[in-house]
Amino acid sequence: MMSILLILAAVSTITHPLARVIGRSVFVVAAALLAAITGVLALMTARVSAGGPIVEAFAWVPELDLTLTFRLDEVSALFALLVTGAGALVLLYCARYFDVREPGLERFAAVFMGFATSMLGLVLADDVYLLFVFWEGTTIFSFLLIGHLTRLRTSTAAALQALIVTTLGGLAMLVGLVLLAHQSGSSLLSEIVAEPPEGAVGVTAVFLILAGALSKSAIFPFHFWLPGAMAAPTPVSAYLHAAAMVKAGIYLIARITPAFGDVVGYRETLVVLGAATMINGGIRALRQFDLKLVVAHGTVSQLGLLVMVFGVGDPRASFAGFALLFAHALAKAPLFLSVGIIDHSTGTRDLRKLSGLGRRMPVLMTITVLASASMAGFPPFFGFIAKESAFTELLEVGHERPLALAAFAVAVAGSVLTVAYMGRFLWGAFAAKPGVETCRVAHAPGWSILIAPGAFALATLVLGLFAPVADRVLLPLVSDEAAGVKIEHLALWHGITPALFASVGVLLSGSLLAWLLSRTTRRVSPPAERWSASHAYWVSTHFVDSVAIKLTSITQRGSLPFYLAVILIVLVAALGGTILVTGEWPSEYALVTSPVQVPIAIVMVIAALFSLRARTRFQSVVLVGLTGYGMAAIFAMHGAPDLALTQALVETVTLIAFVLVIRRLPQRIGHRASRPKRWLRAGIGLGVGLVFGMLAVIALGSRIAEPISLQLPELAYAGGHGSNVVNVMLVDIRGWDTMGELSVILAAATGVASLVFLSTRVDNRPKLSRRDARRAAREHLQRVADPNDPARRMTWLLAGRHLDPARRSILLEVVVRLIFHGLIILSIYLLLTGHNTPGGGFAGGLVAGLALVARYLAGGRHELGATVPLDAGRILGIGLALSVSMAFIPMLFGQAALASAWVDLDLGIFGSLPLVTSTLFDVGVYLVVFGLILDVLRSLGAEIDEHEEADIASFEEEGVSSR
Repeated sequence: MMSILLILAAVSTITHPLARVIGRSVFVVAAALLAAITGVLALMTARVSAGGPIVEAFAWVPELDLTLTFRLDEVSALFALLVTGAGALVLLYCARYFDVREPGLERFAAVFMGFATSMLGLVLADDVYLLFVFWEGTTIFSFLLIGHLTRLRTSTAAALQALIVTTLGGLAMLVGLVLLAHQSGSSLLSEIVAEPPEGAVGVTAVFLILAGALSKSAIFPFHFWLPGAMAAPTPVSAYLHAAAMVKAGIYLIARITPAFGDVVGYRETLVVLGAATMINGGIRALRQFDLKLVVAHGTVSQLGLLVMVFGVGDPRASFAGFALLFAHALAKAPLFLSVGIIDHSTGTRDLRKLSGLGRRMPVLMTITVLASASMAGFPPFFGFIAKESAFTELLEVGHERPLALAAFAVAVAGSVLTVAYMGRFLWGAFAAKPGVETCRVAHAPGWSILIAPGAFALATLVLGLFAPVADRVLLPLVSDEAAGVKIEHLALWHGITPALFASVGVLLSGSLLAWLLSRTTRRVSPPAERWSASHAYWVSTHFVDSVAIKLTSITQRGSLPFYLAVILIVLVAALGGTILVTGEWPSEYALVTSPVQVPIAIVMVIAALFSLRARTRFQSVVLVGLTGYGMAAIFAMHGAPDLALTQALVETVTLIAFVLVIRRLPQRIGHRASRPKRWLRAGIGLGVGLVFGMLAVIALGSRIAEPISLQLPELAYAGGHGSNVVNVMLVDIRGWDTMGELSVILAAATGVASLVFLSTRVDNRPKLSRRDARRAAREHLQRVADPNDPARRMTWLLAGRHLDPARRSILLEVVVRLIFHGLIILSIYLLLTGHNTPGGGFAGGLVAGLALVARYLAGGRHELGATVPLDAGRILGIGLALSVSMAFIPMLFGQAALASAWVDLDLGIFGSLPLVTSTLFDVGVYLVVFGLILDVLRSLGAEIDEHEEADIASFEEEGVSSR
């Protein structure tokens, strides 16, 4: 199971580039893969039927007793086959549904495969935390699929609505899962349902889980998001909202009902909400003129029926529920696919504009009629068998639980509506309507697009005719709970029974209602929209938006001093109050431990004080930077060369970033705050200093036990094969922290670039290639230069000729040309030797970044583009991907994440060369830091240069025009 998910995940990552190469054929490849996985799962299901569940477990976080546990039993096998089998057919349909010029086709294919992976992982996961990870994965991927048509506001709004509703339910479910795992002492769902916890905590947890399941399956009052999601492409509707995503909530309810069915209010909640959903969805389906919305509201109605049947909480009803679930997926998916074909062929889904389509597309009509008949419950289709089974079992359980009789009555009434809206659907799609022009088929579909809906529809007929086969497959799903009760087998004919009378009555009443509706152009009167759940959602979101705007206007005033004041005041109040109340002061103080500290501290204090009196921004930046260099000196004096080196490099890069920013600001600090504000700022600064001073004193005085850091040198050498404790800590012992920090760096770089670049975050400006730059520089050097002509002065840089001669410095160009390659070699040296000596990927990346800074300062943005003609975002992404890969690759060999391996190469007289896998992790760190500096230079440097040049050109044009 784990291998299947890994294969699907790997294919999902390569689907995007593969789709660029082979186009729509990528859907055929993906369909073949899912079909093969369906076959493998079918063989595994046979093993499950013969020998019991298959369980696979992999250590995830051993310290917390968390494992990646997957379990394939009868229930998960049914859903897994549904996910992969239906996914294969829908992907095959996509190969002909989408146009070759469809925008975002590659993204759609990759996201679709990602969703299939998440959905399969959801039904196979036995660990509740792992289940929640996959649960939220389906939420995110469904958001991307629903919002595929980004050019349409309705699509993006529907995607956001689905995301908000299902995410809120998912968060409630997470709390419930945590409570259940804590109460039961196990995070495995199979063990939780085997011995369900009792008490108030268990009851609360169950209803929180139901909130997530009901929101996922679009049950009242969360039902409104699913019809809105029909703004998505038809394959999304057919897969997510008929065969996969909305079934996730049903899956979870089916899992926990045998264990928690006797919880007070559990059955009543599901039956009442399911009944309301079924009736409401059926009525709303009769109101629609859009064929896709007719099917969508019908889906909501059938989901209500499923929840109601499973909610009865009896194994007999659950057996019928599984039959209904399978029948619904097989019938509803081809209906959505058929609507997509009609829309593509005629350009409309409005049943008032469609007429005579049955004669023009007889094969499609035949497929749709088969699926609709199964959906409505006509014999001999599987839908009829499943619905009659539900009627039979609800009546049987009703002898013991009156709630089941109420569910039976609602199921009959809702089924009448189902027959009616399916009849109206067929009439609207294919019938010849008087007074309506016969619609033209502008784009006749090929036969291949009919394979998927035809296969679904044929399956409903075959399973209906061979119902005992389905019976043998579905019966083991409830065999463990069905001891002592008799379950009616699935069959096409059970004789004259009450369920048969109910089925006949439903078909006759529904057909009559459909005929009456087809005779009039009026639709069923809708209830007032202001009382709908959808209206409540929009009112709530509008209220949240209004509150956010008002709160933003109060707090986000565009004043940096105000923001800093609020943050620092809260800091002083929180930490200072805690220190005064709970702080334990040390008995001894050591203000100075080395005479060297005194002059360094004096320089830092003087620099800080003079920065307050600086009149220019450049002076302020330099004086503040001195405090950072002073800290680096203190680190160096106390045996921390790594920290000193990193601090000095970071301070240098920060200083350069500040200088790049203040170029666009006035040189002098012209505004002086009033005296009260100055006193307030001084008080805040003094308070922050005192609080951190007290915090440092308390922290130093609270160390009464032997620190664990004394064991780090031995741990670094034995576990990481490195002598540099700091570097081994970063890439091995605390590698997860470093990976998180790399993600923060990536987010920060993206944020900075997004704030500076006006139209796109990507640097799309034309770049001077290194080959062209070298050729131009070589040709220029071969000429005889006139030292008195600055325009013909020799260039020492790749893009030197693009510089304004008046702004060139030959001394700076020569120095940069001489030191650049040395800095790059030094950075690589620090990277490769950092495992045993001061350095590492972070310091090496900073040195390489400073080399880039030197090229930029000497040659400007053209020199920067010629030096590194690569996109900074790709360098950042490759670095993070490399680090993440080195974290997870050891897991493939049965090792813990980030586990290190090494080999010592004997180089003879040159000694030995240790090769450690964590060095590759450090290479990722190097690339991320290098990419960050490149991104900052291109955003705060090159992009601002371009803005400044544009402003100067505009100013000069205005001056010329005014003259």
